[in-house]
Amino acid sequence: MDTPLLDRAHLDAQTFGDADLAREVLGLFEGQLDRLPPLVAEAPETGARIDAAHTLKGSARGVGALRVAACAEACEHGLRAGRGISGELAGLADAVALTRGAIARTVAEMGDTGG
Repeated sequence: MDTPLLDRAHLDAQTFGDADLAREVLGLFEGQLDRLPPLVAEAPETGARIDAAHTLKGSARGVGALRVAACAEACEHGLRAGRGISGELAGLADAVALTRGAIARTVAEMGDTGG
């Protein structure tokens, strides 16, 4: 997939170039990465799974995590269509893992201002 893991220019635009704010936003997003993918995969009701996928898509777009956003959107569409999404879930899991690495690299590149 050619979709970027983390669009740094988008993140910078969303956080006004403020590295401390970017770190904070990425930390919050990592919490979403902990909480939402398991709900997309395993929530007992389809509506809850759709809501989790939709929320993850929006959160990912907000920070520029474009591959996670695309995969979450694919899950959302599949769930809305009433079909199985095992392939989409595998793609989402891969995107989440790779994006976590991209976030770690991005935060390291920003350095620590001790804020």
